[in-house]
Amino acid sequence: MRFNPEEITSVLRKEIEEYRSALDVAEVGTILEVGDGIARIYGLDRAMAGEMLEFESGVRGQVFNLEEGSIGAIVLGEYKDLKEGQTVRRTGALLEVPVGPGLIGRVVDPLGNPLDGKGPIQAETTRPVEMIAPGIADRQPVKEPLQTGIKAIDAMTPIGRGQRELIIGDRKTGKTTIAIDTIINQKSENVICVYVAIGQKESTVAGIVEDLRRNGAMDYTIVVVASSSSPAPLQFIAPYAGCAMAEHMMYKHKRHTLCVYDDLTKQAAAYRQVSLLLRRPPGREAYPGDVFYLHSRLLERAVKLSNDLGAGSLTALPIIETQEGEVSAYIPTNVISITDGQIYLIPDLFRANVRPAIDVGISVSRVGGSAQIKAMKAKTVAGGLRLDLAAFRELEAFAQLGTELDKGTQFRIDRGRRMVEILKQPQFKPMHVIDQIIVIFAGGTGFVDAVPVEKVRDWEGKLLHYVHSNHQGFFDAFAQKRELTKDIEEELRRILTQFNEAYLAGKAADPR
Repeated sequence: MRFNPEEITSVLRKEIEEYRSALDVAEVGTILEVGDGIARIYGLDRAMAGEMLEFESGVRGQVFNLEEGSIGAIVLGEYKDLKEGQTVRRTGALLEVPVGPGLIGRVVDPLGNPLDGKGPIQAETTRPVEMIAPGIADRQPVKEPLQTGIKAIDAMTPIGRGQRELIIGDRKTGKTTIAIDTIINQKSENVICVYVAIGQKESTVAGIVEDLRRNGAMDYTIVVVASSSSPAPLQFIAPYAGCAMAEHMMYKHKRHTLCVYDDLTKQAAAYRQVSLLLRRPPGREAYPGDVFYLHSRLLERAVKLSNDLGAGSLTALPIIETQEGEVSAYIPTNVISITDGQIYLIPDLFRANVRPAIDVGISVSRVGGSAQIKAMKAKTVAGGLRLDLAAFRELEAFAQLGTELDKGTQFRIDRGRRMVEILKQPQFKPMHVIDQIIVIFAGGTGFVDAVPVEKVRDWEGKLLHYVHSNHQGFFDAFAQKRELTKDIEEELRRILTQFNEAYLAGKAADPR
């Protein structure tokens, strides 16, 4: 066999030209101790606060404490496979999650891994979970309504796009129900929703996902789950991950978004757990001193962007659970001071079958009428509704003493009882804002006074059926104008008079 020297020379020359030395340079540390979702690591002297780490088993972690001889990290996943002496690599990057339209309709964990068995996530890109909130120049005032479909909220404590409205109350008072109904109502509002479940039972979350799917809401919703069985570090980062997913849709796709954090009490408890394990000094109720910053840096990311940035919005609905109605506890007062108002739910009303069980005295929206359409702000609709209901509650309490009441007081109590019935609303039945206005207008202007209290709900259903069946043209014109002009008010009064005559004569059609 003969060799051709020229061929060998050309092959060697080509190999030498294409040779590239590939060195894998990585800063590696060693686990000193691990357990309960945290790890102490030696040898990563140049690690940054909040940096993402990669453990030998493939689990990710995040730098939490920077100490003199070691660092404290939280383990974002299963920590039982980690052992002392195993290696940990720096990544040089902040903790990021996958984002993009591919997440819509999916159920994921706080790291963006799918939990619904529908295959891998088709992410557009990744985004850091922690981002600095937009500054004043990047914002515009909150003035565009976010319709919840719930009469008591849209009329008395309206929510605007870009607002932070707290839902607060004891357990089992309907906090999650309000949030889910609000998500369901966004079907016709073109809003992307993110529901973050923190510390809840997996069976409860599965029920919520099924409710959303049954009502067609999963078509525009991302569900982020850190269940009660998830490690505390995952429960801690879950709201930030959900916020990052919504922010991407707002900045990149110029969309309106809604984030529900259910609930931040459990997130604070998870943060307290990892902080105490990492020996951070405890403060009031054993929470670390920066627990206020934990929630403020999350909720300040809610924004109505300026027109230069696309005029998108991120509305936040944080949920806080109180113990025995104790609103003055540490976490509730912290979050109340950060948010732009609160919807306060009380067990007494819930047990009395007044649902949603909203206490109109304490509940408030600091955006107020700016987040309502003109028709809803009208004096004959929601203008004096809050004050009338608050006065009714006082008069009702006074009437329980058994005192004889004058005609004027009795009239106000009777109307108040009918207005309470009107504001009741079943679960998963959000209502169009014009339907709300028609019903509240009818109650406030005396069209329900002749209807027995126990028949008010029946009257409401038949009224709306009558309007949509016989006066759809009027409804469409009203929905387009969104203002209670003199002509619309006169026509509405005429329709209500006609319907009342038929209803009281027993001739109104049954919507079923």
